[in-house]
Amino acid sequence: MATLPFKDTRLIDREELARRWALAAEPCPDDISGPRWQLLLRELLWPLEPLRRLVGRPLEIAPAANPKTVMLLPGFGAHPIRMRWMARKLERAGHTAKKWGLGYNLGATEKSFAKVERRLVDIYRRSGEPIHLVGWSLGGVMARELAKAHPDKVAKVVTMGSPFSGSPRANNGWRAYQAIAGHRVDEPEIDAVVHEKPPVETVAMWSPRDGVVRPRAACGKPGERDRARALRCSHMGFVLTHEAVEAVLSELDRG
Repeated sequence: MATLPFKDTRLIDREELARRWALAAEPCPDDISGPRWQLLLRELLWPLEPLRRLVGRPLEIAPAANPKTVMLLPGFGAHPIRMRWMARKLERAGHTAKKWGLGYNLGATEKSFAKVERRLVDIYRRSGEPIHLVGWSLGGVMARELAKAHPDKVAKVVTMGSPFSGSPRANNGWRAYQAIAGHRVDEPEIDAVVHEKPPVETVAMWSPRDGVVRPRAACGKPGERDRARALRCSHMGFVLTHEAVEAVLSELDRG
């Protein structure tokens, strides 16, 4: 097959950029907005969290009674390095923390989801036991879908500030998502009914201080998750605070 001339390739690129810009500029048909702007601005203070940890109370980590294998799934636009601090604390307790196998989370595309599926299957085969999935924001939404597709390989799902309930636009990131992922938030490339609960134990962590995702969207309704657990951190704080680490550790021990 003949290749397209370079100028035609650039034309296609411009057309794709224009399409994605149009997706980002769409009005919100649900007339729903994310958290108020004051909370969103507070999210910009996340680089201060390491300093807060230094001057605050020390984090005491007890050895896990029954160590688990845990796969951590980062949020939209985030790299696994954002969850490295949490991973180290889980391993300090005796758990085995695994990355999700991709780099930046650039959306729940068909290609990325297939790669994460293969990663889950590989970890399951090597560990010999069902895996605990801990997903932050979009990573939690994807973790829920992984558990639906492979319930025999997942022991438990813990979501942190994940928008799985109600309108997919009940957050301050849906426009950026549509521009980067290249599809509408309510038209995912994977076959998913996001609000349906996975057939494994599912815990939803949410926060009234979340500046990215509306609390109700991350908390969910009875029947969409087994339990909901309220924290007092920001959206970025789900992977940066002592409170969040302690909550995850307690959920791993509870299982």
